[in-house]
Amino acid sequence: MIMKYFFLAEGWTYDRVWEFGGLWNYEEWRREPHIQQLNIGIIEQGQTLWLYQVEDPVLMVEVTPMEQSGVVHSIGQVVLKRLSTPEQVLEQINKSESLVKKNNW
Repeated sequence: MIMKYFFLAEGWTYDRVWEFGGLWNYEEWRREPHIQQLNIGIIEQGQTLWLYQVEDPVLMVEVTPMEQSGVVHSIGQVVLKRLSTPEQVLEQINKSESLVKKNNW
């Protein structure tokens, strides 16, 4: 299975997912898209960005800030993330300020 990747800032989450035909069609695929947060990230401009892995049919993901307890965000902050190849991820890691690893205890 071919995989693609994207970095997502801490405090943000993904929402809608696009495939070649438009929005991910749950009825057609009969499943959720494969999206997994990996336990590696980078620091850029003092912000932690975590690496996510997605399956090949996914073209883009919509990301939004997570709701914090009692705080409701307006629709003003939605970003569509294009996906990266493994080679592009390695380039970003090499250019980053530092590398971080999530502890899974």
